[in-house]
Amino acid sequence: MYIPAQFAENRADVMHRLMHEHSLGTLVTLGEDGLQANHIPFEIVSDGSPFGRLQAHVARSNPVWREETQIESLIVFQGAQAYISPSLYETKKEHGKVVPTYNYMVVHAYGRLRAVDDPQWVHALLARLSARHEAGRAAPWSIDDAPAGFIDSLLSQIVGIEIEITRLQGKWKVSQNQPARNRASVEAGLREQGGEQSVAMAEAVALRAG
Repeated sequence: MYIPAQFAENRADVMHRLMHEHSLGTLVTLGEDGLQANHIPFEIVSDGSPFGRLQAHVARSNPVWREETQIESLIVFQGAQAYISPSLYETKKEHGKVVPTYNYMVVHAYGRLRAVDDPQWVHALLARLSARHEAGRAAPWSIDDAPAGFIDSLLSQIVGIEIEITRLQGKWKVSQNQPARNRASVEAGLREQGGEQSVAMAEAVALRAG
C-alpha cells in the first residue's frame, strides 16, 4: 500500500482499535486459481506478540482454509470514509485552487493462514463473537439459546482459521495535508452533513488536527 509519511499510522493499538470496530475484513489469498478475496468477520486477539493474531471461521466448503500456509495472506480492514467536496475547504473562497478527494482509514494485516479444524475451538470463538456483537441489545442472543444438537450440526460445517500477524500497515488519510483552516472547515462540514460515516470522519479529522 502506498503510504505518504503524513498519512502513516504506525501505532499497533490504534490499528487494533479500527480492526475491532470494523471487524469485517477482506481476506486476500493466492491459491491455485490465482488471487481470491473472502469477506469474513474477524476477532483481533492481543497475545503479547508485536501485532497479535486474527481468528475467524469459514464454511468447510470454502477452499480458503486449505490454501498453502507458506504463502502470506493479506487482510484489509476499512474504517470510516468520506468524499471531501472542494466546497468544504475554506480556501476555496480565497483562490479556488482546490479539488475533490476522498478521506479514509484503512489497515492492512499480513500473516500466514492456519486452519483450526477443532469444534471446541470454533465453538468458543462463536460464543465470543456473538457475545461481542450482541452486547448492548435489550435481549442479547447467546449461542446457548439454540439447541445443542443444532449448534453441533452447524459446527461440523465450518472450520476455524487463525493468522498470526507478522506485519501491520495503517493509513489515515484525514486531511492532514490541508492547512488548519481547511481542516476546521472540513470537520464542520462533515458534521453538518450528518450520517455515521461523515461524523466518524469529522472526529478523525479533529483528532489528527489536534
